[in-house]
Amino acid sequence: MESSYTLGRIHSIETMGTVDGPGIRFVVFTQGCPMRCLFCHNPDTWKTGAGAGTLMSVEQIVDEFESNRAFYRNGGITVSGGEPLLQPEFLADLFGAMHARPAGRVHTCLDTCGYAFDPDRPELTARVLDETDLVLLDIKHADPAGHRALTGRDPGRILAFGDELARRGIKTVIRHVVVPGYTDTVEECEALGRLIAPWRNVVGLEMLPYHTMGVAKYEQLGIAYPLAGVEPMDKARVPELREAVLRGMREARRR
Repeated sequence: MESSYTLGRIHSIETMGTVDGPGIRFVVFTQGCPMRCLFCHNPDTWKTGAGAGTLMSVEQIVDEFESNRAFYRNGGITVSGGEPLLQPEFLADLFGAMHARPAGRVHTCLDTCGYAFDPDRPELTARVLDETDLVLLDIKHADPAGHRALTGRDPGRILAFGDELARRGIKTVIRHVVVPGYTDTVEECEALGRLIAPWRNVVGLEMLPYHTMGVAKYEQLGIAYPLAGVEPMDKARVPELREAVLRGMREARRR
């Protein structure tokens, strides 16, 4: 079909992903991101436009997936980034092609920060969401000022995207990176729970401990690392903070 030749700007592909949705995943990382999270460990995905990433067609990606289809029988395809929603036509065509495979429908998962969603023009992403089985939605900070300090962007579009997912009933897993000194307090996590409580489509919560594995990329690119001196998150605290999020959700839903 004609849409199978839609081109996307791709950063890289991981053929055996185990943390990007259920089962073993074929993970496509797109090029380009509008956010500048202080804890980002992939600054090489930021650049957009001509010369950024590798141009690949939907057909090329489908063929690569199919060459190892047996590995993904309990998983599927995940598109991450960068920010996939910067390329909605490509993403919609790719997910649509995966759903229409002659050998059987492939589960599709979108890993996104949601910032590229335009609440004034929801039609731009409508076709993507029509073909999306699961969303991994990154909520960076529960407080608007904290969100701007941590990412350089206002959270309004992200929350509007969350509302749209809830309206559509698309299964969504909330992801929250726990950064010492930024998002590691019980109060912030409880506030996150209250924020996402209205979204009845939320089926999971992942608290991701901050790490410093991306520092080497900043050095290679000649970029100053924004969180220099911040130690990796103590993983032992994660269960406590996860429970704080769930407590905030429960309390908000009882009101």
